[in-house]
Amino acid sequence: MQEPNAPRVRFAPSPTGSLHVGGARTALYNLLFARNAGGTFILRIEDTDVERSREELTAQILSAMEWLGLGFDEGPFYQSKRYDLYRAAADRLIGEGKAYRAFETPEELDVERKKAEAAGRAYRYSGAGRAIPLEESNRRAAVGERHVVRLRMPDETLVVDDLIRGRVEFPPDALDDFVLVRSDGHPLYHFCVCVDDTDMRITHVIRGDDHLANTPKHVALFAALGAPIPKFAHLGMILGTDRKKLSKRHGAAAVEEWRDEGILPEALFNFLALLGWAPGGDREILTREEMEREFSLDKVGASPSVFDPEKLLWMNSQYIAQMPAGELLARSLRYAAAGAPEPAVALKAIELHRPRVRTTIEMGRALSSYAHDPADYEAEGLKKHVKPDTAKQLETLVAGLEGLSDWTAASTEAVLRQAAEAGQISAGKLIHPTRLALTGTTVGAPLFDVVELLGKETSLRRLRRFLDTLKLKAPPAPA
Repeated sequence: MQEPNAPRVRFAPSPTGSLHVGGARTALYNLLFARNAGGTFILRIEDTDVERSREELTAQILSAMEWLGLGFDEGPFYQSKRYDLYRAAADRLIGEGKAYRAFETPEELDVERKKAEAAGRAYRYSGAGRAIPLEESNRRAAVGERHVVRLRMPDETLVVDDLIRGRVEFPPDALDDFVLVRSDGHPLYHFCVCVDDTDMRITHVIRGDDHLANTPKHVALFAALGAPIPKFAHLGMILGTDRKKLSKRHGAAAVEEWRDEGILPEALFNFLALLGWAPGGDREILTREEMEREFSLDKVGASPSVFDPEKLLWMNSQYIAQMPAGELLARSLRYAAAGAPEPAVALKAIELHRPRVRTTIEMGRALSSYAHDPADYEAEGLKKHVKPDTAKQLETLVAGLEGLSDWTAASTEAVLRQAAEAGQISAGKLIHPTRLALTGTTVGAPLFDVVELLGKETSLRRLRRFLDTLKLKAPPAPA
């Protein structure tokens, strides 16, 4: 049973795009904070932007969260289904004199804005709507006169004691009476957020620092609503390796893109957790249980963090190295486009290749190489490693391998070295075209381990097929 004073936090994505890694980190920190304190993690979908919100993007966000392991305790709650709550809150604030209707037309406001620009000062709403008596305001609204609803901002410095950034002050002239409800009756973002946070009894708002400038509006709104003001924690920005804001130009920016790149969810979870939070010591690989047990906001820094894809790939390789073979096989099968070998061979291939792959895509490709003969051969490898006498040397190798009764890595290596010696070449000059023949590439696990796992029949068939390819491409003999 949850403690009565346990924290309640929320993640509130807008379904106007996929789940970005920055949003995923925000959700992750909220989740870790809740789990550490025995609190509640709530998911709220902020879908009031009618023009840009799409149901398929909501589905993508939910799918990405599930894949990454961001399980929530309550929700998802949809703002688009909560309009009655916002209307009631607006009416109450107007009735209490904490908000008011403003009847200026867009043209009148534009004139005010141009006057401010001409005078070289920032535009602020004049506050003219404040002077309209409530009875007159009600009457004008009742006959259908278009209006917006504005918050009556307090004439005082608003202070935020941010749990990450410390004390932040906003002077009274920093904000004017901002709009809560548009003239078409549509409630706006800041209003919905605060009404929802009040209704859901949110105790801590953990979010990106791009929202810091919004905080004085929210503080004033919570006060107007008569609600406790949550504690705020604004996370540092995530940058690319060029120290600029993370975007598409840095590669994959959405969670699902990293999933499709063969990244394990456990690795991405671990990686994102360390983008701003320092658990102490030099530890980088942590279990989910360790993160939940040790997470605290006082170990989260305010400085930007760098999303380094190479570091993520390294971390993914560490998870691949530790994962049980059967589970890693199951995770990699979706990427084995040409199919996978029989289970016994596949499990041996997993152990052979896991020290050398960084993603499940690479593992899937490795598995496929045991199931089917190469469809083609690496062009650069052919150019670099196939010489005029390569076919003759491979024929010598095939002849030697055909006579082997004990097919092992050691015995096949011995035959290859004998063939190289007979052809008066280094073993390397025969190893590379042999690997091309067997796998279609020039890189991979140790060649003779691959040869042993492929078996005699498959290895010889692939070598002969490669020889046939070389003969077809060979130039005609001189007349």
